[in-house]
Amino acid sequence: MNLSDYKGIVVFAEQRDGQLQKVGIELIGKAKELASKLDVPVTAALIGSEIEGLAKELVAYGADKVLVIDKPELKIYGTEAYAQAFKAIIDAKKPEIVLFGATTIGRDLAPRVSSRMVCGLTADCTKLEISDDEFKRLEMTRPAFGGNLMATIISPNHRPQMSTVRPGVMQKLEKDDSRKGEIEKFDFNLDKSKLKVKVLEVVKETKNKVDISEAKILVSGGRGIGSAENFKNLETVAQEIGAIVSASRAAVDAGYIEHDRQVGQTGKTVRPDVYFACGISGAIQHVAGMEESEYIVAINKDEGAPIFDIADLGIVGDANKIAALLGEELKKINANK
Repeated sequence: MNLSDYKGIVVFAEQRDGQLQKVGIELIGKAKELASKLDVPVTAALIGSEIEGLAKELVAYGADKVLVIDKPELKIYGTEAYAQAFKAIIDAKKPEIVLFGATTIGRDLAPRVSSRMVCGLTADCTKLEISDDEFKRLEMTRPAFGGNLMATIISPNHRPQMSTVRPGVMQKLEKDDSRKGEIEKFDFNLDKSKLKVKVLEVVKETKNKVDISEAKILVSGGRGIGSAENFKNLETVAQEIGAIVSASRAAVDAGYIEHDRQVGQTGKTVRPDVYFACGISGAIQHVAGMEESEYIVAINKDEGAPIFDIADLGIVGDANKIAALLGEELKKINANK
């Protein structure tokens, strides 16, 4: 393999039901940063049916070029069809870096593509950088050994260098409708004989899910909260300040709150303006999911808890008692407004 033949960065611009997923937009922002060090363009790969109208939005968020694959067979995600499409893009464009969002679709598609390209894939990256040496390799950092250390992985001998990144880890660029970019309709021969799975019906869950990754303020509880009943104190605080309640894995595993509220390595990555960590010790698995918060308030009765190492404001005390008092004071303040 001649590594010099591979240039540029391709980002999988995931869409569902004609709506762009935010992780693809975030990855375009990161890709622009990486591309500036490599002096290469950023290309968004947009795959689906009747989705060409989304291309201009991707340009507005920073894509230098958008490859649009529009086929009726791609309307609903299917592993084989999408893998064929993405392999065709890589074969034709030869990018040196390919980035996927670590969504249910991205986590299914990325390994299939990397297998067909006979290259590596680093999953759930929390940091992407270009090396400072002459080789300009992609340094892909992710939690390893249960989150007890961070491993930086490189792919020195194969291209493309591929990784998946969770939603919320990277920051998107500000949308600028005046940005200019090239939009190319990309076609390939879909081998329908290999499409062995047919989707007969799509059933969407009707339960109201809370997207904590979009919250500006999060009030998060851990094992130290002690019970589902005690989480009501956090709910009161959240209600009074326009926040959403979230939790650590320990609280979720204990049954205090639903899994869709979980922050951390095995939950969601969040980046709120304010993050209240109540009764959370600060294990690296949890910190990996919230350390990019703008302002962190930690409440824990253990003054040696690791959470205080990253907190902007630390309060040593019983999180339940403090949350209850804080809720009452906030009610009084809001009542007098």
